[in-house]
Order: sequence, then structure tokens, then C-alpha cells
Amino acid sequence: MWPSSAVGLWALCVVVVLATASSAAPIIGLDSFLSQQSRSDPHASNDSFLSLPSSIKGPLSLLSDISPSSLLSLSLPISLTLHLLGDFPPDAHSLLSDFLSAAAPTAFQVITPFDSLSLSHSLFLSHTLHLDITPSRSLSSLSSLLTQTLTSSIRSTPSSLRSPLLTIPHSTVDDIIQDHFRKQNPNPNPNHVHLYLLNLPPLSDPKPYAYTYSPGESSPAFTKCSGTFFTSGDRYFWIDLRAGPVDYGPAISGDGVIPRGEFHPLAAVHGRPKSSKAFAADLASLIWSAYNVFLAPSLRIPVPFENSLTVQFIHIHSDFDSTGSSGLDWKLIEKSFRFETDNSNNGLLLGDQRLSFKNYGIRFSECSICSFAIARSINSYTSRFLFDNYTLIVSEYLDSKRLHQILLDSGDELRKLAGVPEEDFGRVVPVYVFDLDYTSLLLLDRYHQSVAFKDMVIAVRTKNTQTVSDYSCNGRHVFTQTRELERPIVGSILQSMWGVSPTHLNWSPQHNETLVDYTWSMGQTPFGPFSEMLSLSFVQKDAARRNVLLTSLNYSITSAIDVLQSVETHGGAKNLLKQKQHVEFVQRWNFFKYKLNKAVSAMSHLDFEKALFYLRSSDHDLYAIHSIVYHASQEIEASLECFDDPPFPWGSVSVSASAFLALSYVYARRDKLFRNKRKQF
Repeated sequence: MWPSSAVGLWALCVVVVLATASSAAPIIGLDSFLSQQSRSDPHASNDSFLSLPSSIKGPLSLLSDISPSSLLSLSLPISLTLHLLGDFPPDAHSLLSDFLSAAAPTAFQVITPFDSLSLSHSLFLSHTLHLDITPSRSLSSLSSLLTQTLTSSIRSTPSSLRSPLLTIPHSTVDDIIQDHFRKQNPNPNPNHVHLYLLNLPPLSDPKPYAYTYSPGESSPAFTKCSGTFFTSGDRYFWIDLRAGPVDYGPAISGDGVIPRGEFHPLAAVHGRPKSSKAFAADLASLIWSAYNVFLAPSLRIPVPFENSLTVQFIHIHSDFDSTGSSGLDWKLIEKSFRFETDNSNNGLLLGDQRLSFKNYGIRFSECSICSFAIARSINSYTSRFLFDNYTLIVSEYLDSKRLHQILLDSGDELRKLAGVPEEDFGRVVPVYVFDLDYTSLLLLDRYHQSVAFKDMVIAVRTKNTQTVSDYSCNGRHVFTQTRELERPIVGSILQSMWGVSPTHLNWSPQHNETLVDYTWSMGQTPFGPFSEMLSLSFVQKDAARRNVLLTSLNYSITSAIDVLQSVETHGGAKNLLKQKQHVEFVQRWNFFKYKLNKAVSAMSHLDFEKALFYLRSSDHDLYAIHSIVYHASQEIEASLECFDDPPFPWGSVSVSASAFLALSYVYARRDKLFRNKRKQF
């Protein structure tokens, strides 16, 4: 017969074990319930908690970790399938896995946070790379086809007089890889990204080559930059390690230059032979860099979700009749976004979002504010050029920050001049295009045709048609066609409306600053001076939707942490909440965390629509949690508890009185007790 204490201890252990098992086990029926809710209410307009059956509410009542740490531990796994094509060391598979798996989880970063007081560039959600490698022996037929096609193209391409590199159209390789990708993935947007890494066998007579991204040849007045990789509109990109080496970046000064030689991972197979471990380390560095730019880029700005998105083109020009439309085709700019949003799985919009474009015009001669803004924003700088001797040339430019402040202060009057109606709801990004009747060159901040701010886009052009920029590619200066504004405006709208970062900018928490790296600013991207393509790749499309979800998720976590801190200031949940309130609080909290986990899982599978549903649905639970805590705090009443008076301290009073009487007696008899003998005279 067991003693009663042992029986009680055994029962307590059973209860604890059962409670732990119940809290760790998945809740039966919850996934199917939420799936049914997503079909019947795709916009999550209703509170799903009110429709929960009691069989699901019961397990949700079990206590869980109600602390900020349970929210701060969320991590987004991002999958990347790596296809090795060509000659790779036998141990490349294991070495790449070892190198890349050693990377610690990294938080998503924001280059320009809205909250300038806290300057929090890191979001609460972190991300990790999950790599799946397909060895080269499994893709031998694809490697052979690429080798034959590339060999034939190299032999048929004439040598260039202006570049040591043979220029091959990127479609030569991309058509073959795209065909393989679509056969493997009938859905052009699978739940992970594919990287094709090419290290094809060299030719018997090797010739250096690189890829071009637009038709036409380079000329003294038009620079055609060539690269070694390509990002597709579908979720894949490829890198040819045998191509190049190429160099591009700032020509005179600045960060982000791609050095020509073996010191950059893009040139890993060029130069001196390397050991398999050193070669794998270079490849891992290259893959990690591409992962941080293409799959987990920094946010340019936080982007709250809005149903209505409006882009207002406000063209400020000298004369309606004399203004040429070349280089400023509004329809072409709109098509860059409209084409992408035709397919809900392949566009820039989420859920029931709507995107509209509106055009307005203002005569420069009738806009005194415009004249004032330009006059106040013009600055000058001095450059030194070497002709027969060193010559100083003074040039002018527009200060974009000062121009932005003037336009911001005078926004109402400008909209009135242009006839822009008031937009009551949604997000509105005005695009101010100054078409100036100047013959000299005038750029924004010396280098830019268009600059993006969080609340507007500013672009400028003059009668000047082209200029030599401060950038170079493959040993030649890059010429900027200053009348062509479509591509710069598309890139700026992506930054202001969706917070998409340029491919050459990334926030580094280690350096505590924005790093500039032009490695991936080539090919299909609207950013940077080295590409002419206006279309968007999967990088921009995925980033646009991911940024909205990351911002919403970060706001939800911040709000949840605030309510937990409020509970702690009131003495904890058990002291603040009554029994019924505490049960609902725990149920809501567990339901809220479950939806956040489901949203992160959906984002991991690149299912942005489902992630949006879970985040919208979790807002109902978060609001209910705030309401419970608020009402409970209002019901707190101050109370005064009375205690019995303690017994009279007779002992201490008697001792004190006795001491007082003794001292009084001594003082009264002091003459007799302390009388001194006096000397008699």
C-alpha cells in the first residue's frame, strides 16, 4: 500500500505530463477549420474565433508561453534549390552544405525606418537559408546541351574591336534553362527559387565571353554593359562561372566596384588553380551574396497594407506643344506594372489591392512654386578634368532633399494647379517630373535622374540628351541617356510604393550603415546604371509582396509585445484578469500565435496570398486581446484593508519611564552627588 503523499505526487506528475503533451501536440481540426475559413472568407473580414467549435477551443485554453520571447523566436526558412551544371569537385555538394549551414539566422532589415527616434533597422522576423543541391551528374544531359549551344554561339560570334570579351545574347543560355525549369515546375512560380550554377568544360580554343541583355552593339555614344548572370521573371536565376571576368561599378570613386580578376567570387574559376575547399568557399560566398540580394533583400521603407494604390504622374513642363514624349512614355511605365499584375500569382498586388495610374500636367510658366523650388534647389560643384592641362569646370545640380521639402510644403497648391482630386483612402504616390527648358545638364544630387522618397518620387530632365556618368563597365565609361526617364521612374515607384530596395543597396547591421555593392545590378532589373531592361524579375515581384507582409507581421508583433508589457505593469495576467477573462485571453493568445506561425510558414512557401489571410485573421485576435486587457484594467478598484491594532507595548514603555525617572532624580540631586571639595582660605 503506497502512502498518501506518494499517490499525490504520482497524480501531480501525470497531470503535468498530460498538460505538456497536450500543449505540444497539434490541435486536431484547427488546420482544416482555418482552410475552410480561407475559402469562405478569403479577406478575413470576420473574426474566426467566434466560429470555433468547442472541441478546438478546449485545447486552446491550455497555458502556453505568454511572453515576448515566444514571438521574437519566429524564423522564416527560405528554400533555394541549387543545380550544379558542369565540372565541380566530387565533394562540392558536402562542402557547400557545410559552409552555408554554418550561417546564423539573420533578421530582415529596413534601410530607412519610419520611426526615426528608435532607428530600428531590424525587424523581429529572422530568416535562414535551406539549401537543396542537385549534383552535376544528375544533370549531364542539360550540361551537354548548354555546352554545345554555347560553343556554337562563341564560334559564330565575331570579335569586338572595343572589348576583349565576346558578347553573346543571354537568351542563348536562358531559353534552354527556362525550358528545363518549366518542365520541372509546371507552375512558373513554385514554392522555392532555383539557382543554376554553370561551370561548363572550357573550349579547346577558349575565348573570354560575357552576356548582353539588350539588342544592338556598343558604340562610342552608347554603352552596352555585359555580365555573367541573369534573373528571370520566373523563380530562377543562373550564373555562368566560365563567363568573364567582367568589371563594372564606380569609375572614379565610390563603393561597390566589381574588381576584374580572381578576387571576386564571380571570377572563382579564373586565375590560379584552387583547392576544392577554396573553390567551394568562393561559391558559398557567391551563393550567400545572391541569397541576401535576391531572396531576402532589405526593405527600402516599411510598407503598410492598403487596398487602394494610386500613382499620380504630375508632369511639369514648359509648353504642351513643344514637349516631346520620347523618353517619357506614361503608358510604357504603366505597362511595366500592369503586365505584372495581370496574374495574381505573378504580380505585385496582394488580396483585393487595386493599382491605378493618373496623369496630370502643369505649365512651368504658370507655376510660381515650381520656379521657386527649382531656383532654391540648384547647387553647384567643381570638377577637375585633364585636357591639355587640368581644367576646372563648374556644373549645377538639384538638391533632392530641399526640392522634396518645398514640394511637400506646397503639395496642396500644386495639386490644385494640376487639378488633382483629393484621395480619401489608400496610398498615393505623386511622381513629379520636371521637364525643364534648360540646355545644360541638371541631375538630382549630381548623379540621379529620379529619386524616391517615402511619400513621393521626383524626376528631372533637360534638353541635354546624354552625359558621361561616373560609372564604367568593362573598361569603358557608361553613357547616361538623360532624356530617357521610364526606367528610373519605374525603379523609384517600386521603392516608394512597395519598399523594394535597389539591387545595389543593402543594410548591414554589422557596419550599421547601408552597403553599396553593384555585383547583382546587371540584367533584368530597373535599378542601377548598367542595365537597360525595363521589365521586372521575380526578385522585384516577390520583394514587393513580401515587404507588405513583413511590415504587417512586424506591427502585429510590436502591438502584441505592448499588450504583454501592459499586463505585466498591472501585476500579471492572473492578477489582472478574472477567471472568464483569463480563459479567453489564453485562447486568443494561442490562436494569435498559431496564425502567426501559419503566416510565416506560408511566406516560406512563397504563398503570399495565404500569408495575408492569416495575418488579417490574426488582427481580430490581437484586437480582442487588447480589448480584454483594457476592460480588465478599467475594472481595477482600489481597496483599503484594515488590520487590528497591535497590543500596547507595556514593557518598552515601562523601561523608558524608569530610565526617565532615574535621569530626572540624578539631575535633581546633582549638587549633592557631584559636589567638589573646595579649598578654604
